[in-house]
Amino acid sequence: MYPELAVRELVANALIHQDFFVTGAGPVVELFADRFEVTNTGEPLVAADRLVDAPPRSRSEALASLMRRMGICEERGSGVDKVVSQTEFYQLPAPLLEVPAGSTRAVLLAHRPLSRMDAEERARACYLRACLRYVQREYLTNTSVCERFGLNEANSASASRLIKETVSAGLIAPVHEHAAKRLMKYIPWWATSHAAGPSNRRKP
Repeated sequence: MYPELAVRELVANALIHQDFFVTGAGPVVELFADRFEVTNTGEPLVAADRLVDAPPRSRSEALASLMRRMGICEERGSGVDKVVSQTEFYQLPAPLLEVPAGSTRAVLLAHRPLSRMDAEERARACYLRACLRYVQREYLTNTSVCERFGLNEANSASASRLIKETVSAGLIAPVHEHAAKRLMKYIPWWATSHAAGPSNRRKP
C-alpha cells in the first residue's frame, strides 16, 4: 500500500531529527488498517507546512553525516519532497505532517478515491502539489491538478473546483489574478509578496 521510498525517507528522518535530550521516548513506527505513522521526539526545526521548500537543517549533524555516508540519506533536505512525490505517483492522499507537543508525526494514508476525501484532505493535496512544483520552478495549474488526482481532461471542471477550495483556504494564490482562466497559474501562500500568508489560511 505504501511506497517503499516514502517509508524509508520518513523512518530515516525520524531517526536523524529525533531529540536525544528527551528521555523515556524515541522514534515510533505504527501500522494501522488505514494509515502508517512515524513519530519522533522533538518538534521540527522549521514550520510543518514549509518542510517541502525549507533548506536542510539537522538536529544531529554527526548522525546525519554518518547516515549520508551509509547511503541512507542525502542531507539535502529533500526527504519530504520525495514523500509527497511518491504519494502523488501512487495516487494516495497527501501525507499528513503533525506537531504534537514536543514531537513530530508524519502520516501516510491508505488509498481512497477523490470522492471519499474531505475538503481539508483535498486542499492539503493541492497545496503540497503547489509546493512541489514551486521548488521545481513550475506552477500549479488546472492540468497539474488533474495529473495529481488522476482526472482526465473531461473532468477539468472538477480540478477548477479543487483549486478554488484551496485558494479559499488561503493555501495557494494566483500568480496573476486577472489572467485568462485557461492561463491561470498558482503558487503556495508563502511564495506571494505578503509572506505572512492570508489570514484565513488553514493548517495544511
